Amino acid sequence: MKPYRRLPIVECGEPLVPIPAEDFLLTSPPPYAAFGADYGNSSPWLLRAGVLERLHQAQKLLAARHPGWCLKLFDAYRPNAVQAFMVGHEFLHLSGGRLPAAVQEPERAELWERTYRIWAEPSEDPATPPPHSTGAALDLTLADSHGEEIPMGSPIDENSDRSNPDYFAGRDTRFHANRQELLEVMTAAGFRRHPFEWWHFSVGDQMWVWQTRQETPTGQEVARYGRADLLSS
Repeated sequence: MKPYRRLPIVECGEPLVPIPAEDFLLTSPPPYAAFGADYGNSSPWLLRAGVLERLHQAQKLLAARHPGWCLKLFDAYRPNAVQAFMVGHEFLHLSGGRLPAAVQEPERAELWERTYRIWAEPSEDPATPPPHSTGAALDLTLADSHGEEIPMGSPIDENSDRSNPDYFAGRDTRFHANRQELLEVMTAAGFRRHPFEWWHFSVGDQMWVWQTRQETPTGQEVARYGRADLLSS
């Protein structure tokens, strides 16, 4: 288990709210639905109310720095069932279409390790929710005034070293600068970036607390967002 998922959660009870399509550029169709993931009665375009407020702050900061630019969302809320579907999809992709049971050790263990490099393990345990299942995490990039994505050097969800946020530092100044631009507007609004994914940001979840404590070990931050599907139960 990744270390951040051992941190306690004190659920604040903030509701999931829709992300206004008029305020952001939403990927259409939703990428995982296009793969066959079943969201049921839910939607990927949901976030906790406080997280959405901070996302609006990031959008305003971006617009002030680059008039006409906007945040392009790839994915936000992800029920645990969708997380499990996509983890399985990634394993099949890496294994060349072989199910885990058809792959012998140690190759199977290596494939799972590669899968979980950028995909959080699905969990039904309320104490260990995948970040996207909390409604506090999202995947996104930048788009220009024509709706065209700003080049980042690798696509969202690419499972390779190129996904490391600083991969292009010293390799390609344009790609690195664009990733830094996304980082700066998001961190200014309170988000923190995934250590291995240039596109993943969150605030208030277990990963956010873990990253905050790495910088300020004496901090008193506590994860305030748990599994969002349990709010009404």
